[in-house]
Amino acid sequence: MSNRSSVLIVEDDAEIAELISRYLENNGMAVTRIPSGETVDAKLAAGDFDILILDLNLPGEDGLSICRRVRAAHDIPIIIVTAQGEDVDKILGLEIGADDYVVKPFNSRELLARIRAVLRRTGPQSRVEAGPSNQIFQFLGWRINLLARDVVSPSGMKVAMTGAEFDLLHAFCENPNRVLTRDQLINMTHGPTAGPFERSIDVLISRLRQKLEKDPKNPAIIQTVRSEGYMLSAPVARI
Repeated sequence: MSNRSSVLIVEDDAEIAELISRYLENNGMAVTRIPSGETVDAKLAAGDFDILILDLNLPGEDGLSICRRVRAAHDIPIIIVTAQGEDVDKILGLEIGADDYVVKPFNSRELLARIRAVLRRTGPQSRVEAGPSNQIFQFLGWRINLLARDVVSPSGMKVAMTGAEFDLLHAFCENPNRVLTRDQLINMTHGPTAGPFERSIDVLISRLRQKLEKDPKNPAIIQTVRSEGYMLSAPVARI
């Protein structure tokens, strides 16, 4: 994470956008805001942004469509903003690659905490904190490099992962052959600000299985332990 993190906000409510922008700028962040998805691609291509804050209820192209398009082209962390009770949108947002979500109405301090948490997990500082040694996990031919934050398959192909997917895989690698509850996984990957939305972990598990498993419908690596949680079922070496 740079000394002055750069945030792109897509929010059509000018009052909310101004409030968020002022608060983030007062806390040392550089903020660019736009009211719709029309210029998202141009902004991302022209600017070096650290994170995208994306409202889902936008005029014209909706936030879910924008999220899907951005994720296909960029690895920038994305926090989606949803309305109270719109669980379907939260799930869809996470399924198509968002790293976290915040629910309206929200406190600006909560948004700042979530931004900082995501940047700690995905930014350059997280690579420094990983340390110069013991930063590679290996299991069943897979290699997970904490320093580079990349994942290489047994065939030698690099597998693209969002920040949230990588953090979840990291948590499993730290705790192989141990059942982890949804609450434990939420705390390990999102921290105490995440809230009780356990369905988000189920969505991330599904996304991770699509990338790791030969048959995601009958997973052998990340197994479900009924009424308890999930487990990485493999010996893991750390080198």
